[in-house]
Amino acid sequence: MSHHYSGPDFGFPHGDSRLDLTDLYAFPKPGDAGKSILIMNVHPSSGVNPQGPTTDEPFATEAMYELKIDTNGDAVADIAYRVIFSASQGGAQTAALRRVEGEQAAGTDDDAQTIIERAPVSTGPDALVTEAGDYRFFVGWRSDPFFFDTQGALNNLQFTGADFFAGADVCSIVLEVPNSALSLKKMGLWARTLDGASGKWVQADRGARPNQTPFLAGEQNAAYLAGEPADDARFVPVFAHALEHAGGYTPAEATRVAVALLPDVLHYDPTRPASYPNNGRALTDDVVDFFLPLLTNGKVTQDMVGPHNDLLATFPYVGAPHKARSVGRVAA
Repeated sequence: MSHHYSGPDFGFPHGDSRLDLTDLYAFPKPGDAGKSILIMNVHPSSGVNPQGPTTDEPFATEAMYELKIDTNGDAVADIAYRVIFSASQGGAQTAALRRVEGEQAAGTDDDAQTIIERAPVSTGPDALVTEAGDYRFFVGWRSDPFFFDTQGALNNLQFTGADFFAGADVCSIVLEVPNSALSLKKMGLWARTLDGASGKWVQADRGARPNQTPFLAGEQNAAYLAGEPADDARFVPVFAHALEHAGGYTPAEATRVAVALLPDVLHYDPTRPASYPNNGRALTDDVVDFFLPLLTNGKVTQDMVGPHNDLLATFPYVGAPHKARSVGRVAA
């Protein structure tokens, strides 16, 4: 189910829904070829394990949310955009957006350029947008744009077209950025969340391509979420084994497909239209109908679910949340 519930046993990384990366999107800004839209969605509004609604507080104040950009093809970040959130004051959160380049982009050092400070976090239907120079920035609750028949997947891939995410919300970090601040050629993107509750940054979740985590379980899942794309070749045998089991691939075929799925980065060229898996990912791209034939070796081709109809034509592009939330703190 894309990257939702990527922690152990379909739970949340580090047991915190706010640290759960759900999806990453990258596409050229409609009507402006000189800018790109990057969207990092986190924090599903409801859980599977445990079941039920998650906290109304959008983001963890002891966490860092990061978009990584590799500009030279080595799967190591050369640029990073970092978002951190203030402690709630009267229940409200604000966000700071920072940018770091060079060797520091691959780590957690905080010698970064501050682009935006104290941007308001949206909890209701109105999208509170902050602008600074060529940047636009949104953070807050939105309608989850991911679409998938989850129950059909759990029923031995017997799909009925019931969209599990039709009424679900997530927390979105949406960035409009000039392409001159990224790369004017093909780049690799991924996102990650870092947990700072212990006093040091610990990577809780990471990903780029949707639907990667079903290949992993147990210790391999934990190692993957804590890992870096540059080291993803070590997971080829694990992915290949899952493909042999799920799709009946021969060992050689399974290895070939696994190699194509790793490293876990989203390739994006801002000069071309977005279309997953070839270039970036648009909000309407049917990533499940790409993934299912791959997983099953062509035996299952679609889940009969299509894009949501509440997407916006303008920034921040993701639709208004289905539920307006209070700004009080509750347990994560």
